Amino acid sequence: MLERLKKSLLEAPVFKRGNYNYFIHPITDGVPEVKPDLIREVVGNIVRIADLEVDKIVTVEAMGIPIGIALSLICDIPLVIIRKRKYGLPGEIEVSQVTGYSKSQLFLNGINKGDKVIVVDDVISTGGTLLATLQSLQVAGAIVKDVVVVVKRGEGQEKLSAIGFNVKTMVEVDVDEKRVTKVVECKNSRIP
Repeated sequence: MLERLKKSLLEAPVFKRGNYNYFIHPITDGVPEVKPDLIREVVGNIVRIADLEVDKIVTVEAMGIPIGIALSLICDIPLVIIRKRKYGLPGEIEVSQVTGYSKSQLFLNGINKGDKVIVVDDVISTGGTLLATLQSLQVAGAIVKDVVVVVKRGEGQEKLSAIGFNVKTMVEVDVDEKRVTKVVECKNSRIP
């Protein structure tokens, strides 16, 4: 299972971004190209493992978008994209995002109090983006039914778990200065 994803991660190039070893991959960066079979594999797995009894799918700009759109099309569930740009719409929620290599603001629109949601994203490393996402959904009054992330890297999942957020991940990677050194399928990437 997830063979295309695992193989493609092991082939991903790595470059330094400050002190951070950053891997470049179609799911996490859209580079060099996003192949339909890889998106199908990832989204098919989300359909198998996730609670999709929801009103909306939520993802974060930018690389959660291909995953979210494909899941929305397959499940016929509306998609809400948390953006990095302020629109000033009524009820817009602004939160701070801190990742392993940047700080920025995120803006949530389109969530109503009581909306049941699933959050999907491409990667979790420090947990900063996902924490900001989950906090904005709490402020909006949403009910988070599930959280599914494709690639786990670092301790972000554990940090979020320690404060009460359950995050399902599909594969875990280790990265050194030159390459992705390990790709392991996560236990929660399979049907319980």
